[in-house]
This record gives sequence, structure tokens and C-alpha cells, in this order.
Amino acid sequence: MAASKRLIKNKKLLTILLVVALIALFFIAINSGSIKVTPIELFKGLFVEYDRNVASIVDLRFPRVFIAMFAGASLAVAGVILQAVLRNPLADPSIIGISSGASLATVIVASLFPGMYFQIPIFAFIGGLITSVILYLLSWKSGMKPLRVILTGIAVNAVCTALIELFSGSGQSGVASIVEANITLKTWNDVNMIVFYSCIGFVLSLFSVKACDLMALEDKTIQSLGVQVNKIRIFLMFISVLLASISTAIVGVISFLGLIAPHIARLCVGSNHKHLIPFSMLLGAFLLLLADTVGRLIMPPYEISAAILMSLVGGPLFIILLKKSDDVYGK
Repeated sequence: MAASKRLIKNKKLLTILLVVALIALFFIAINSGSIKVTPIELFKGLFVEYDRNVASIVDLRFPRVFIAMFAGASLAVAGVILQAVLRNPLADPSIIGISSGASLATVIVASLFPGMYFQIPIFAFIGGLITSVILYLLSWKSGMKPLRVILTGIAVNAVCTALIELFSGSGQSGVASIVEANITLKTWNDVNMIVFYSCIGFVLSLFSVKACDLMALEDKTIQSLGVQVNKIRIFLMFISVLLASISTAIVGVISFLGLIAPHIARLCVGSNHKHLIPFSMLLGAFLLLLADTVGRLIMPPYEISAAILMSLVGGPLFIILLKKSDDVYGK
């Protein structure tokens, strides 16, 4: 009992530390540039009186910071749920092609129907769903094996990426900005879109923690409990695809965040999804905002995309995890 209380206390402490770190990073991010304000000046400029510097930060930096946090949180939660559904710790929306499928849908819509900008998240979600169905059908052979899912996903991802390159090379206006993963030049309209759709996904994910825990069991065991496992799997995939697709529609494909954040979160709070999903949400927001902030500060006045930094870190980590899990998931 004492050990259990100590563990719960440690989880709460780590969560509080992460929240404090995220708040501190938020102020660092909005002060990264030629214009700087103190927390007091920021508060006055927001709620008391007009301040030109604060107004500039609100218009230029706030959208970028909020989008980085919500996109990072969305990708992290999508990764957690996807790993639960597939029973595969190496599953990530960008690795198995869901993000590429969503990106392909946004590219097609931007190419053929440029006036439907505000409907792009919906089409990205549809593209992600179609990709996940294709992945499921191609991976199914007397069950879904983790290694088969990864290999099939890599192939699906390659095909979607090739089609994206084909469309982006066609010279269609507005396509290049969608293909390139970036968090720059975002507006409050982009913030409103990602906040609206992401919050729907977050609420659904918090109500699905028991379902995620159930997925750790074998299908036969779940069915013996009177639960329809396929309905649970479809519902959880719906949430994961929604979160990954919306993030992709706004910021492009960010690789490996859905892999890194859940693994770090498990080391901190364990595998119980009641704690894992909220912690991954905060950690994903912190990691993508950190990558974006470091990318702005490391080589001023030039910027390094957060997607590039995440790939530089996530690629080697993926190889390490794949090597360590070979005995379990390679059979």
C-alpha cells in the first residue's frame, strides 16, 4: 500500500513538473525574437491596456505557439491509442502511413478545390480513415501481426509520399506550403481549426482509457468478457486517425512524435491509460513546442523546421526500439 501511494505521488509530481516546464517554455517561445516582453507587460497588454509589442506577439507568435502545442498533443495521443489498438509499441501515425494519407487528401483538395480551405481538416480526416482501412485490409492475415503492420505501413507511406510529390511537382498553387511541414505563418483561423477538432479528439480519448487498457488483452479474452473487440478497435482507430489527420492538415507530417512521447510517458507514469493519455498529451505539446523553439534559436536568423529536428531525434530512437523489441515483436 505504501509503495502504491508513493507511485501515485511520483506520477502527480512528474505531471506538475511537466506542466510547469510547459508554462516556462511557453513564455520562452513567445519571447524568442526581436520583440520581448515580461510576464507583467504581457498581462497588462492582454487585459489592461493596449501595448504595441504585446499586440505584435499576439498576432505573430501566439498562433504558432498554440498550434505547436495542440499539434504535438494530438500526435502524442494518436500514437498512444494507435499503439494500444495494434498492440505494437512501434506504431506511429507517420510510420504506418496515416499522416501521409491525410496529407495526400489535403494536397488533392488544395489542388482541385483551392476555395475549400476551411474544409481541409475534414478531408484530411477522410484521407486518414481511407489509409487506415487500406492498412488494415493489407495487414490482415489470420490476425494482425505487429511486424506485418509496420512493413505494410511503410509501403503505404511510400506510395502516399510518392503521390504527394507528384501533385506538388505539378505546379499547383498552394500545394507546396501544405506539403512542407512547418508551423510558420499561421493565423488565428488555423488555431481555431486545430483547437476545435483536437478538443473533440481529446475528450473522446479521455473517455476511452478503459477501452485502451482492454486492448492489451488477447481478442479471445476480451470477447469472453462480453465485449465486442472489433467495435472497440474501430472506435479507437477513429480517435487516433482524427487527431493525427487534423494535426497533419494544419502543420504537415511530423514524424516520430507519436512514437517518442508515448514511450517517454510510459517510463514516467506507467502503462495505465488513465495516466498515460493525459501525460502524453502534455508531453507531446512540450516536445513539439520545444523543437519549434530550438529550431528558431539554433541558427538565427534562419529557422530549422520542427519536423526536421523531430526526425533527427526520432529516427535513431526508432531503430533502437526496433532492435530492442526484436525478440518479442519480430516473431
